[in-house]
Amino acid sequence: MIPIIPSPATRAPELATAPVLPRGTRAARDFEASLIASLMESLEKTFGSVPGDSGLAGSDDFNYLGTQALAEGMAERGGFGIAALISKSLAAHEGKGHER
Repeated sequence: MIPIIPSPATRAPELATAPVLPRGTRAARDFEASLIASLMESLEKTFGSVPGDSGLAGSDDFNYLGTQALAEGMAERGGFGIAALISKSLAAHEGKGHER
């Protein structure tokens, strides 16, 4: 028997009603997630292994995926506040571009 996999909307109803973010806000959040992931990857490489331990095959791929998911989750919940600062700055300068 093949199990039926519920759709994301039935597993997490709040995901189905999540507001669509403006393009600048989404870009700011993605940028912050990228910065957080970079920091976390560096920290993981420095403190996440025992000296002399070679690790398992493929563990780097899983570490990367986990780091990316954690960074995106942190950025969605405010992260370090970088995305909020960028979004605020974009909103303040909106419409003040160069006219041709």
